[in-house]
Amino acid sequence: MDKRADQLHVYFLPMMAPGHMIPLVDMARQFSWHGVKVTIITTPLNATKFSKTIQKDRELGSDISIRTTEFPCKEAGLPEGCENLASTTSSEMTMKFIKALYLFKQPVEQFMEEDHPDCLIAGTFFAWAVDVAAKLGIPRLAFNGTGLLPMCAYHCLMEHKPHLKVESETEEFVIPGLPDTIKMSRSKLSQHWTDEKETPMTAIVKDFMRAETTSYGAIVNSFYELEPNYVQHFRKVVGESVARWSCFALQ
Repeated sequence: MDKRADQLHVYFLPMMAPGHMIPLVDMARQFSWHGVKVTIITTPLNATKFSKTIQKDRELGSDISIRTTEFPCKEAGLPEGCENLASTTSSEMTMKFIKALYLFKQPVEQFMEEDHPDCLIAGTFFAWAVDVAAKLGIPRLAFNGTGLLPMCAYHCLMEHKPHLKVESETEEFVIPGLPDTIKMSRSKLSQHWTDEKETPMTAIVKDFMRAETTSYGAIVNSFYELEPNYVQHFRKVVGESVARWSCFALQ
């Protein structure tokens, strides 16, 4: 009998951006060090950034592997080799890149149907991951590469829209509802915030937030002692559906 037949198997799907990929791959490695079978899903080009490290872990006995699927550059209208958000050079390219992430659903779902993992930990940008996990009857945990403060600020901006109540791009407003007084101006926000009408990016952001609030839980690249007030605030703002959450910080 395979001694690992009852081994917990966790899928990791990191967003292809340095600030998301580095901590999530680091987390995946720590899971494997504690006896969890780990599979990381990414593209061939992104895999080269950490494949040697993963191979060393395997040689030391970790049950960790990488599965790759091609990034849909052509389908998304991106130049060949643009497989990481850091490779985009304009807001138009960034938008195409984010839309391309939706094309990952089919290959990832196929991988999961083949492997039958017990859990999926996916970057927030993969909004469809919550639906795939639900279809397979497993929990999906949403990973966000930022801390809790910006996540809480994001939710408050979406709910209260204080940036639409000022008269100029430089007039400051307070982000309401946060534990601390934080001031911003519209000039510091990206375009999808400042347009009064919904933009394509607005719809995508709403989809991200829908997936976040309907996931089994959230994993944040932070720790309690760093921002304790925002731990409680995050739970209140996002809701009880993600009360079961964890914090993770790089070593």
